[in-house]
Amino acid sequence: MTTKAFIIGHPINHSRSPLIHGTWLAEHGIDGSYEAIDVAPDGLPAFFERLRSGEFAGGNVTIPHKEAVFALCDTVDPLARKIGAVNTLVVRSGKVLGSNTDYLGFLGNLDAAAPGWSDGPDDAMVIGAGGAARAVLVALQRRNGGKVHILNRTLANAQALVGEIEGPFEAHAFDAFASLAPRTGIVINTTSIGMHGTRFDWLDFALLPEHTLVTDIVYVPLVTPLLAEAAAHGFRTVDGLGMLLHQAVPGFEAWFGVRPEVTPALRARIEATLGH
Repeated sequence: MTTKAFIIGHPINHSRSPLIHGTWLAEHGIDGSYEAIDVAPDGLPAFFERLRSGEFAGGNVTIPHKEAVFALCDTVDPLARKIGAVNTLVVRSGKVLGSNTDYLGFLGNLDAAAPGWSDGPDDAMVIGAGGAARAVLVALQRRNGGKVHILNRTLANAQALVGEIEGPFEAHAFDAFASLAPRTGIVINTTSIGMHGTRFDWLDFALLPEHTLVTDIVYVPLVTPLLAEAAAHGFRTVDGLGMLLHQAVPGFEAWFGVRPEVTPALRARIEATLGH
């Protein structure tokens, strides 16, 4: 019997997930399918009835449903609750279990592209305090040696985030960059700054240690303005595409029973679709 999985969102036609999972299904010769399904917000309860009926082994959740599915899942993993979003669903005995693999995607991407990135005692700097920052904070809490400084345009939002997620976190406005930079080992952008011609006018690369790693969780464009500027200054950079690829691994394993690998060939295949 064909094992079926999915990704739901609204809209959904932009998703690269079917290509990722389809590649792995073919690679492992699995009798399975993975489809993109457009589900409007008011259609979520009915879709969950389909899930409980056993039609699917599980699937992924993307915008705008990552928060809405909390109320519909039978159980939600504590880490997903901490992150505030569910991106992976697994069906077991008619029950829907929700989890979040974005933090694993973040760690997997850095481990593959910059081995040893978390070995030092340096502090981390996270730019932005929105939903995307939460998974990064959970990941850093598990692996990073030093403090994690959250820099946000609106200080109150960064302070609220620190209040919600316990850990070695400190909130700052952008003007704290200069004083924090000399102790920073990794800079992570979780904002949309860099899109549509916007840029960081306060980020002075000359103040960062030369071993600092710079990464952006955005992957369209693959080389964001921040990464381009960091590379021009001689810093190591990691783009955000690997996070998308690595966050897909746990779900595939749960649905189809095989742990897939993120290979250069898979990355090249997805990279070829960017900008299309």
